[in-house]
Amino acid sequence: MTIGRFITFEGGEGAGKTTQIARLVRVLRARGVEVVQTREPGGSPSAEAVRDLLLHADHGWEPLSEALLHYAARCEHLTATIRPALARGAWVVCDRFSDSTRAYQGFGLGLDIGTLEALEHMVVGSTRPDLTLILDLPPEVGLGRATGRKAAADRYERMSETFHSRLREGFLAIAARAPERCAVIDAEPGEEQVAEAVFRAVRERLGGPAAA
Repeated sequence: MTIGRFITFEGGEGAGKTTQIARLVRVLRARGVEVVQTREPGGSPSAEAVRDLLLHADHGWEPLSEALLHYAARCEHLTATIRPALARGAWVVCDRFSDSTRAYQGFGLGLDIGTLEALEHMVVGSTRPDLTLILDLPPEVGLGRATGRKAAADRYERMSETFHSRLREGFLAIAARAPERCAVIDAEPGEEQVAEAVFRAVRERLGGPAAA
C-alpha cells in the first residue's frame, strides 16, 4: 500500500497556489497515486460553512476570534477528510493549513504566536505536513494578479499592502524555522518554471511515486 503523504501549499494572495496544486495533483494521479485535493479554510461540509463566515462576512473579526474559527474549521477538516485519507495511504494535497493561520493572524494581525502554537498543538497534534511548499513573490505582484481575476476579492485580499508585506515576512520566517519541512518556491517566473520547481521539491523530499 502507498504510504500516505501530506503536502501543503502556502503563500500570499495571487501566488498561484490553485494552478500549481492542480498541476501536481494531475501528475501524481497519472502515476497511480490516490490524491485527495482539499483546501483551508474548508475541506469538509462544516468547515466550508466556517470558510464563508471568515472570507465573505462584511463585518470584521478580532484576531483571536479569527484564529479560533480557523482552528474549529481545521479540527473538522482533519477529522472528516485529512486523517482518514492518510490512514488509507492516500496523498493529501491541501491549499493552506496551519502555517497560514500563523502568517495571517500572527504575523499579519499581531496575534501572539504562543497562542497559535497552543491551538496547533491541541488541534493538529501529530498530523503535520510532510512537505510545505511556500510560493513566494512580492506582495504587489501577487495582489496585482489577484485583482486581475474575475472573482470578487475576499476580505483578506482587500487588506493593505503593508499587511501583505507582513504575510510574506511571516511565511519566510516559518520556512527558515522549519527547513526540513518547508521548501520556498520562487513564484514570479512563468507557470511552467514554477511547476518544475514544485515537482522537483516533491520528488527530492518525498520520493516514492513522485520519483518514478
